[in-house]
Amino acid sequence: MAGILKHLGDESVTVSGAALRRLLERGDGDASLLYLALLRHQGLTQPRSLAGELRWERTRIEAAELVLRQLELVSLPAAELPEPADERPDYRQEDVTGALEDDGVFRGLAAEVERKLGKKLSTPDMGTLLGLYDYLGLPSDVIYLLVCHCAERIRLRYGEGRRPTLRQIEKEGYAWARMGLDTQSAAAEYLKKYARRQEALPAFMRVLQLGDRTPVGAEEKYLAAWQEWGFLPETVALAYEKTVLKCHELKWPYINGILKRWHEAGLHTPEQVAAGDRPRTQAQQPRRDQRPPEEEMFRYVQALHRGKE
Repeated sequence: MAGILKHLGDESVTVSGAALRRLLERGDGDASLLYLALLRHQGLTQPRSLAGELRWERTRIEAAELVLRQLELVSLPAAELPEPADERPDYRQEDVTGALEDDGVFRGLAAEVERKLGKKLSTPDMGTLLGLYDYLGLPSDVIYLLVCHCAERIRLRYGEGRRPTLRQIEKEGYAWARMGLDTQSAAAEYLKKYARRQEALPAFMRVLQLGDRTPVGAEEKYLAAWQEWGFLPETVALAYEKTVLKCHELKWPYINGILKRWHEAGLHTPEQVAAGDRPRTQAQQPRRDQRPPEEEMFRYVQALHRGKE
């Protein structure tokens, strides 16, 4: 009797009999699809990163993963799964061609990226883009937001006419995957927050006496962290003064240490710093000859007895 399955000649995955029985007994279609997707990636990618491949929202991914944990088909919670590998699969010419021919969504994404970057993507570039889409599992709309974000960042830093490379976009894409930015809403919220941080950068640069220039990458990391901690430029100005008094120049690790200490103490405004970081006055200093109250009371009682004698 002839088989009814059509063999597509594509890569295959193997499901063990025990796993298949558990999935069939549970009867959860989403859990079964997620398990197959994880097998396709050899279990090396986080379930949340498969949202694009499965076209699911985060809540759906998480619910399916919970079922797989209950069935003991995945061994680690999502937060403990290994991060995506630094090296994506090596996509060959035939992989790129097949994706462009068979996947209309990827074909449309590639066309939009070429339009945004103003150039024809080479085969290696297409392989990099395919890695974001196929390996990391980022949805096409999220990838396009990623490309636009990288393009704007390069333009602001280096001027009109400069464009990011696909490798630069890929690096940022891995960062987005690790942050869980795998839906349009999550990416849009991140970009709003990023824009607010960027708008505040000139004020921070001015209080650090660095003029109106754009901060370099390492400087921007410090400034972003200070904003995340909740500091205003005015508070950073106080830390800058302390740094210059001590070091006679701006030293980023030193000023970062001051701000980290203030952050851990809950001191974020100039008023809070003034109240909580000043040296104790003489009245607040403990007296060396001050005795505990119990000892003073004992001496007082002894004196009373001596008086009666």
